[in-house]
Amino acid sequence: MTEPWSKIQIVSADITLEDVDAIVNAANEALLGGGGVDGAIHRAAGPELLDECRELGGCPTGQARITAGYRLRARHVIHTVGPVWRGGDQGEAGLLEACYRNSMTLAAQHELKSIAFPAISCGVYGYPLEQAAGIALSTVGACLQGEASIERVRMVCFGPELTSIYEATFAQLARVH
Repeated sequence: MTEPWSKIQIVSADITLEDVDAIVNAANEALLGGGGVDGAIHRAAGPELLDECRELGGCPTGQARITAGYRLRARHVIHTVGPVWRGGDQGEAGLLEACYRNSMTLAAQHELKSIAFPAISCGVYGYPLEQAAGIALSTVGACLQGEASIERVRMVCFGPELTSIYEATFAQLARVH
């Protein structure tokens, strides 16, 4: 396994409990909280997170913004807005890739050493799990190729089905690279 792939960990856990420099929030464009991962992160971080998010003025799909982590173990929250799955011919793959790439870029710009990602767009946004896992892992692996400052990336899966999909995809990609 080459160096970048050795920095990636697949775990089944609650992302709000991750002890990393930043957790990534699968946010909506308003950045004002919502359901799923977004709601859980906002609840765990406390009302200060919502206050800071209001100042950001939103975030377009595919882009990312960074805030403090407040009551979370993570020092920062990187908010990114994944695409809603509309069948795969509306640029969803490129937008999902941009979420991971832009989040990794923000982490590097802020000299963060560890980051935890949820499965962006895999909840209510309906992205097919196998495709999303492939995009997530290949994009993060490519970002790690040229970024020495990030030492650890945790792909935090919710539940056994998603975890096994990520593990199988990771094994396949790590063998190829």
